[in-house]
Amino acid sequence: MNYQLNNIPERVVKPRDYGLTMAMDKGLSVREVEDLISTSSDYIDIVKLGWATSYVTPNLDQKLKVYRDAGIPVYFGGTLFEAFIIRNQFDDYRRALDRFGMELAEVSDGSIDLPHDEKCEYIRQLAQQVTVLSEVGSKDVEKIIPPYKWIGLMQTELDAGAWKVIGEARESGNVGLFRSSGEVRSGLVEEILTKIPFEKIIWEAPQKEQQVWFVKLLGANVNLGNISPHEVIPLETVRLGLRGDTFSHFLNNNHK
Repeated sequence: MNYQLNNIPERVVKPRDYGLTMAMDKGLSVREVEDLISTSSDYIDIVKLGWATSYVTPNLDQKLKVYRDAGIPVYFGGTLFEAFIIRNQFDDYRRALDRFGMELAEVSDGSIDLPHDEKCEYIRQLAQQVTVLSEVGSKDVEKIIPPYKWIGLMQTELDAGAWKVIGEARESGNVGLFRSSGEVRSGLVEEILTKIPFEKIIWEAPQKEQQVWFVKLLGANVNLGNISPHEVIPLETVRLGLRGDTFSHFLNNNHK
């Protein structure tokens, strides 16, 4: 840090297993990635190439190299996995992971109907090849999954070999964990946390108000995902109580 401040919450240092910030790259150029790394690499733990943008991104190898040289793991969005699965091209997907040297993969079923036992089998198979993140929740705003099902799905996918489970919200933050207004389904989140350790969940929270809510609930080292590249540093200030929304949250009582 550039100077000393007291009463700042302690952040787990990189490489870390929790307190993760997953940034979403929706088509950044190589130069934009270089700029992002110059300002934010200390605060980014993982980068997701959103949905299937990697299919159309030019200079993909070059961009991946820039991230790797900075020590930042990258993975393809879960929608790309689903695009391969719906076309019966799972082996082609595995070859694509090898072709681009991917160390992470996301298994999701937000856009397709995939029996859960089949999804878990994909997790088991991919876990022999890469580190797997699995996503729970639907991209369909009309599809509401009750809390006990979220818990069961998450636990089964962790048991199948997922490193982390991701709570679905899309890049807009208005489905899955959230109402169409963006408001957190607080009862759902709190019930999930009665059974699934917070360190094992990455909460997709693209909106500032959502990030603030999770930091206040779970502290500076909550795992948060789908963060816009331009919001990585602002999020870190939210985590540290250096933005108005969390300014008093981490101060000792006598400083409030």
